[in-house]
Amino acid sequence: MPATTRTTLRRGLAAAALPLLIGALASCGYGSEAKNDEKKVAAEGEKLSADTVRLGYFPNLTHATALVGDQEGILQKELGGTKLVPTTFNAGPSEIEALNADSIDIGFIGPSPSINGYVKSKGANLRIIGGSASGGVKLVVNPAKIKTLDDLKGKKIATPQKGNTQDVAFLNWIAEKGWKVDSASGKGDVSVVRSDNKTTPNAYKSGSIDGAWVPEPTASKLVSDGAKVLLDESDLWPDKKFVITNIIVSQKFLKAHPDVVEAFLRGAVKTTAWINANPDKAKASANAKLKSLSGKALGAKVIDAAWPSIQFTNDPLAATLQSQADHAVKAGLLEKPELSGIYDLKPLNKVLKAAGQPEVADAGLGVK
Repeated sequence: MPATTRTTLRRGLAAAALPLLIGALASCGYGSEAKNDEKKVAAEGEKLSADTVRLGYFPNLTHATALVGDQEGILQKELGGTKLVPTTFNAGPSEIEALNADSIDIGFIGPSPSINGYVKSKGANLRIIGGSASGGVKLVVNPAKIKTLDDLKGKKIATPQKGNTQDVAFLNWIAEKGWKVDSASGKGDVSVVRSDNKTTPNAYKSGSIDGAWVPEPTASKLVSDGAKVLLDESDLWPDKKFVITNIIVSQKFLKAHPDVVEAFLRGAVKTTAWINANPDKAKASANAKLKSLSGKALGAKVIDAAWPSIQFTNDPLAATLQSQADHAVKAGLLEKPELSGIYDLKPLNKVLKAAGQPEVADAGLGVK
């Protein structure tokens, strides 16, 4: 047989065998078929049960899972042909309003607005479906005016928004000092000034505030402008861990599109793993996303100071959510809440189990 004929024959046989090889690999769990009856991971371009998933998050480093997952395309990859549509917010209460108005489906958000939103809707609007971050909140002050914690009395200290997580934490800290502040107006022994994180650095430079209890990177921006860190909120918590960012979903969306929620959580878990395995690349990725959102990246001095204070975790640290609810009650921002059912961690624990990671607990506050 001529050599050219033998070569053509071999090529034909290889081409014929290729579909059989692909089928064999798929049956072993190496294609689009999943093992152990797990749901099929969305292939690139494959649409799940929803055309889009509308995501809310903040341009804060405490929301780096969202920043990095969006920037690196990790979230979109898991969603396949279901389009990720992000929107950013300054603070939690405005994001809860968007969830209630059916403007977003899933959000990264702090514990206090999660609690407030759940309670005000009588447990009907949201579920917490995962954790994202712990820490990353600091009290920073003008060192010329404030040298000790006792010096805060009579001073003007900013928080991002009335009733947001940092606002509640600061009001609780004030109460534990024995000082009095009206939670509605912010007036009292300390003036609590509700200020958008974007404008807080300018307010500090102008002297209209004397400090701020804020998340990163706002805290480190103020430090770069001459402020001093007087307190890291992590130091107030057992094991220095407290939930600063949850993942929430509207109950309507969770019920209608459980496959999309599971795919999103798979992306979040993969993003968290990538962040923790590649801290320098993750820091650069988060900064690139912040630049695309604001037009300006954080300076190295700011982001290098801010990043180490944040821990990225899938664990929602549910026990600390109850504590933060108690703080909101003490501050007069909330009646004693009934939080049973605020968590639904079954989709997350399914994803974690499939990834060979330990499951997480809901501290008795999960759906029955």
